[in-house]
Amino acid sequence: MADIVEINDLNQLQTYESAWNALALQTPRASFFHTYNWFVTFWKHFGENRRMRVLIVRSDETVIGIVPLCVVEESHRLNKVRVLTYPLHDWGMWFGPLGPNPSATMFMAFQHIRSTRRDWDMIDLRWSSVDPHDHEVTGRAMSAVGWKPQRHLYQQTSLIRFAKTNWETYLNSLSKKWRHEIRRQTRNLEKLGELEFVRHRPLAAVAGDGNPRWDLFEECVDVSRRSWQASADNGNTICHTEVLPFLRDCHAEAAQLGMLDLAILRVGGKALAFQYNYHHQGEVFGLRMGYDRAARELGVGKVLLARFIEDSFERGDRVLDLGIGEFDFKVRFRTDVEKSYRYSYYPWNAWRSQSVRMSQWLRQQFVAEEPIPAKPALAVQG
Repeated sequence: MADIVEINDLNQLQTYESAWNALALQTPRASFFHTYNWFVTFWKHFGENRRMRVLIVRSDETVIGIVPLCVVEESHRLNKVRVLTYPLHDWGMWFGPLGPNPSATMFMAFQHIRSTRRDWDMIDLRWSSVDPHDHEVTGRAMSAVGWKPQRHLYQQTSLIRFAKTNWETYLNSLSKKWRHEIRRQTRNLEKLGELEFVRHRPLAAVAGDGNPRWDLFEECVDVSRRSWQASADNGNTICHTEVLPFLRDCHAEAAQLGMLDLAILRVGGKALAFQYNYHHQGEVFGLRMGYDRAARELGVGKVLLARFIEDSFERGDRVLDLGIGEFDFKVRFRTDVEKSYRYSYYPWNAWRSQSVRMSQWLRQQFVAEEPIPAKPALAVQG
């Protein structure tokens, strides 16, 4: 028999910690953001203004899937809207249900949401993949319970796929001018002092490691404070006072799980650039990167990233996600581009969400809508 257990606070959720992390290991494209540790850390820091709605999908009392959701009030042009969404909050690129059977999990989740009291004005599931292995899980599941979702492009990210080639072939694929700049700036940095590339990727605590190397973390924060990030007012840089405590706690958790990955470039003993990442099963996600503004003309960020990419080839990594944004250096280094999507549903009798829908339509009326296949999701066999 299949059923849903809805969890609304951390005390209740603790019962499912083992099941959560076991399912995360079976989840396609899972990352640090899919772990129980990350969710709990995020909620302790930012859950005050959110309502937790974690849906535990069970079959014969065995947990077969988890859908982490929350309701958050968001400000739009005309009003404030209660949005049912994932808790990722743009920290990562991809998110979705946990477990090996996302179709059944999402179908059961939407059935539950449809049958319970509505505490939301609209559903907006961002960070969704539509790769060939996804089979339009979210859109199909929404359609299967009688809703008509809308799908729109949400973000675009630059990737480096290491499995396609090797370091020398990859390097030669870059423009001649770009290769020349990397080599020239590397030589110039070596004239200023010893050039030191440090990369830290600990094994998990259960494997006898889990060392967070707080000294390296503090070097990353220090460089961030000497970069453009110190003057950013959007509250998501590594040195920002509103998120630094959260990132410190995430740093400790990622190290314990063996999902931490950071690199620093020192010149003459001084850190001038950093690359801060999480990794899982050969996939590296670049959370933040930065360099000392005073060393901008020296190309320290470019040199660090080149060293980092070469080291990833040697380690046998599969993918490096450079993050969103069409920055020149990302365009020059990347081998691929991937897109994430958002699935939105606006109840006809929720005037707040209908106003958002109309506003979005006015902005996107000249953008071709991508059709969502009508094939229904699979139900759990009870």
